[in-house]
Amino acid sequence: MKGEPNTQDDGSSAPITVDLQLSINGERYPVMVDTRETLLDTLRERLDLTGSKKGCDHGQCGACTVLVDGRRVKSCLTLTVTVDDRDITTVEGLARDGALHPLQKAFIEHDAFQCGYCTPGQLCSAAGMLAEAADGWPSVVTPGLGAGTRPAALDEEEIRERMSGNLCRCGAYPNIVAAIEQVAR
Repeated sequence: MKGEPNTQDDGSSAPITVDLQLSINGERYPVMVDTRETLLDTLRERLDLTGSKKGCDHGQCGACTVLVDGRRVKSCLTLTVTVDDRDITTVEGLARDGALHPLQKAFIEHDAFQCGYCTPGQLCSAAGMLAEAADGWPSVVTPGLGAGTRPAALDEEEIRERMSGNLCRCGAYPNIVAAIEQVAR
């Protein structure tokens, strides 16, 4: 009947699915997803890209951080349908041609992980943060915050502020900051 909700035999709403073309780490993935599905679930459950982690599933820990068009997003809060035909980079895509990304090298050199669960989100967030700083985006701790203000340097305070959306339950923050600071120089 016209105007009736699409329901299943048990009375629940039937999923609405769409076909998408996802561009992830330079590869194209045709995928059919439920319109309510998160990017994190699509990456992990459908595409077997398990680097991004499901930590809190509420956008509070940052373990699921990926880059969409170079900007940091919490994939547990991002619906897959919103990233159709956009450039997605996961931790698996940071390395190029078999060579680790400078952040990955620095994290190893500075022992910037303990259990490693948050590391993929930390790495993607750091890559996005470095790009934001290079583009002149100020943070709340940037001196002289205002129109046209550019961060002079990514010191410890700037890095800590800019990475504040990523939690490390092991407390490896000093090493994470040192690794990012090395790459920022």
